Amino acid sequence: MKQLHARYPFLQSAREAVEGMTVTIVEIVRTEDEVVKRAVERIEGALEDGTIGESHRRDRVELLSYPVARVLVSLVDEHVLTRKYATAEARTAHDRFEYDLNRTVEFKSTQREQVTLDTLLREFSIASGVRKTSNGSAVDVGTYLDLAADKRGDEWRLVNRELADGEVFLASGEVLVLIRQAVKQRIESGLPLTVPEEIATGLETARERVAESLAELDLMRDIDTVVPEMFPPCMRALLDKVQKGDHLAHHSRFAIASFLTSIGMSTDEIVELFQVNPGFGEEATRYQVDHIRGDTSPTEYSTPSCATMQSYGDCVNMDNLCETIAHPMAYYEAKLDDTDEDEIVDWRERQSSDA
Repeated sequence: MKQLHARYPFLQSAREAVEGMTVTIVEIVRTEDEVVKRAVERIEGALEDGTIGESHRRDRVELLSYPVARVLVSLVDEHVLTRKYATAEARTAHDRFEYDLNRTVEFKSTQREQVTLDTLLREFSIASGVRKTSNGSAVDVGTYLDLAADKRGDEWRLVNRELADGEVFLASGEVLVLIRQAVKQRIESGLPLTVPEEIATGLETARERVAESLAELDLMRDIDTVVPEMFPPCMRALLDKVQKGDHLAHHSRFAIASFLTSIGMSTDEIVELFQVNPGFGEEATRYQVDHIRGDTSPTEYSTPSCATMQSYGDCVNMDNLCETIAHPMAYYEAKLDDTDEDEIVDWRERQSSDA
């Protein structure tokens, strides 16, 4: 049993190590409570703080907890859980990559087996697309676009990168961010798994615990962040109409106003935004927004669901994420969760800096 596999259980060699064991997942689920417990900890850590928790002292338990955790995530089968779990595993892997790769040669010689950058590049079949340079790496543009597609922040846009002869140049350490994306893609692409009934039955108690943890999580948390480029397509389209001065039907005005309210915009900010619209009337707009907010009504109104948006014809320009969620707020939360905090710049901050 290699500690390397316990630290990086998504590696192909780790998978082969698990497959080579005489014990089956069915037996593990039935007889190895520590493995199941650690699997639950991985998932609950992902939900609570975006990590997978502390490693188990026994490498065998740590390694086997990974496939069991994937089975549990598959049994619950909720997009938000899959996304949070894959993100947490990838984030932990990235931290471990940095730790291993930054160690001195002298210290490495007396310690456990560790990954190398070349090993990671070969693992994800991108070695041929990455070339070392004097101050970082040069990445084939196709490889870069594939792995950086979900990265937010202007610095990851291809137009803001040095590009020459089909290669994108990255600073030292940035290639590890792309490898983190490759880890996340590998984990997400395999979920949910098809789980045999025998295994599902043995994990029923653990599945219920994970489901309860997910239910207790405030997924629709208080959001006070306005990043228009992360809005769901329907809201981006409505906002575009507002800014162009196009007429909006009442249901469309309600949808965009309730969405903007839900993500933390004040009544004054929304009123100012709507001023360019020909149907704008400050008093009426202010009343509608305050009514949605619950300031002038007994009810605080929420943003319409995707089904409601579809029924009114406001659901447009659907993308792949739209197909996995049922509410515009869930879409927006997913985009925010998938973005590093230091890459998120609030629209209101940009407006202030431009003023």
